[in-house]
Amino acid sequence: MYRYRTDALTDDHGDGPPLVCLHGTLMDRTMFAPQARALSEDYRVVAYDSRARTDRWQGPYDLDDLVEDCRTVLDALDIDTCVLAGMSMGGFVAARFALAYPERLDGLVFVDSMAEAYTEEEQAEYGDLAEGVRGADRVPMEIAERSANLMFSERAHEEQADLVEQWRNRWHTYPGDAVAAEIESWRTEPGVLDELSELDLPALAIHGENDQSIPPERARRTVEALDGRFELVPGAGHPSNLERPEVVTDTLRGFLEEVYE
Repeated sequence: MYRYRTDALTDDHGDGPPLVCLHGTLMDRTMFAPQARALSEDYRVVAYDSRARTDRWQGPYDLDDLVEDCRTVLDALDIDTCVLAGMSMGGFVAARFALAYPERLDGLVFVDSMAEAYTEEEQAEYGDLAEGVRGADRVPMEIAERSANLMFSERAHEEQADLVEQWRNRWHTYPGDAVAAEIESWRTEPGVLDELSELDLPALAIHGENDQSIPPERARRTVEALDGRFELVPGAGHPSNLERPEVVTDTLRGFLEEVYE
């Protein structure tokens, strides 16, 4: 799929050193559009849909499978090395990609993500969410609204209502089994925090100050394991790059300049 339909599953803009972006659960490649518009004058910005957003969404699959998907995309696009940026689930994949293929990376960026495992209580809560959508023709609006309340900050609900509505309505169109498989790909996966400390890679964590899904301190511990830099995005929730795109893009630009100077 990723080797022979790459052009249909990716957004690929600009020339220059590559930045490859991995989206989070419930999201898709378009979540990085603000960064692609701003950075593609100087960099090649690539984002692709994970298998949950394609016609190959059937599970089960796990994070190791998603790592191999990422490798296949890089190979298909003739990208030897890149800065890999992952939001939430995308960051789970990026961390494991770095451990499996460190020679393919120039740098690593976590956007509202972490390398720690979820607690047993959190695993159970996400398991309930997966069961709530499993078998449904599409995600019930009630669950889409609940997810929007969890993911987006109160400020976004008040000041960016159109953004919240856009994504909530999009989630309502997803096949329930696709979302269930997506959640199960990472829900019970062990953390890789200790292993990351063995890597020598430039690293950055960008995290919404009001992220309810992943507390900022988890991202801080993750990037500290890599001796990297942590940047808090004021007032932002889980999709910080959508809620505060200018702040996140400026931070990303500074990191890319450091990596590729």
